[in-house]
Amino acid sequence: MEIYPDINAIMPFTFTVALGLFALIQLIWVIFFYSRVSFHKETTDTISTPPVSVIIAARNEEDNLFELLPFILEQQYPEFEVIVINHQSIDDSTHILKAIQRQYEHLKVIDLPSNQHLSNGKKLPLTIAIKGAKYEHLLFTDADCKPNSEYWIRGMAKHFSDKKKIVLGYGPYKSEKSFLNKIIRLDTVFIAINYFAYAKAGVPYMGVGRNLAYTKSLFLENKGFKSHYSLQSGDDDLFIQETAKNKNYTVCLDKNSFCYSEPKKTWSEWIKQKSRHFTTTSRYGVIKKLLLGIYPLSLILLYTSFITLLVNNWLSWISVGVIALVFILKWITHGIALKKLNERTFIWLFPLWDLFYAFLGPIIYYTTENSTEAKWK
Repeated sequence: MEIYPDINAIMPFTFTVALGLFALIQLIWVIFFYSRVSFHKETTDTISTPPVSVIIAARNEEDNLFELLPFILEQQYPEFEVIVINHQSIDDSTHILKAIQRQYEHLKVIDLPSNQHLSNGKKLPLTIAIKGAKYEHLLFTDADCKPNSEYWIRGMAKHFSDKKKIVLGYGPYKSEKSFLNKIIRLDTVFIAINYFAYAKAGVPYMGVGRNLAYTKSLFLENKGFKSHYSLQSGDDDLFIQETAKNKNYTVCLDKNSFCYSEPKKTWSEWIKQKSRHFTTTSRYGVIKKLLLGIYPLSLILLYTSFITLLVNNWLSWISVGVIALVFILKWITHGIALKKLNERTFIWLFPLWDLFYAFLGPIIYYTTENSTEAKWK
């Protein structure tokens, strides 16, 4: 007589073991990666104040240039210049820049007139501005960004040293009263926690172009953006992956150095922006793809295992205890990181975001991954 295993006995055990495995992966990531952001200590001393070239690539940004550029030009810093590369603007940007330039001698304007033979991407204007920069140390932001304080340059530049050639900063979005705004800001802050954590663990893979610093010589030695020039994106992730080596990089979590940007106003605009960011992921190395993919995949499978056990009434106290432990440690770790990044109001939303990240995040990724590449401005 053939004996068949009791499926009702095997399945609870199988899913309990699976839950334990995925919980272990989550704990490893929390301890080895994310806790590094939570326990990061930002230096308060101004160690370095090298001359800095601030570079802003702008296209049809007349309102932002008029409103925000003076704040950057009036930063409290010993020696710096601001280079605005006015790329094929058809609004009144040129006249506004000329008017501002008459008031600030350290503003340098480079005009790139409209030309069908010129690329619409951001890399050409950035390259021209970098080559025209007076100083070795470069600090990048966007025309719609406003630094959190008059010590933005100081906060970023203090991290430069003989060994540190790259500084990864934080670029959050301004707070507005809408559900979309909360989603955008949550997405942004958790992306920041991610790239800060991986960088501090020795796996740098990106920064954000609206608050990023590196040296001119590093850019030239790498031949700029040559290897990915055909892509609209890549200036703040593929470039970082190519150049961040041998611990020549660091992160800046100084609240004075945060740069706030205008968020997208509609879902379609935000999805389009996300799709542009995803165009570079196919060029990531295998190791980085694995390290970046294991955590969200294990999160999905963790919740799937838990829901399966719950629905079938297979839950044990051990299962409940394991998932509670993981959840509490993640909440505490990310909560501390959120405080450091000035987003403490999101601490109580972490449980909802964790679910969103597990199930809706991949949907956004796969629906935008193969979409037409969105253009810069």
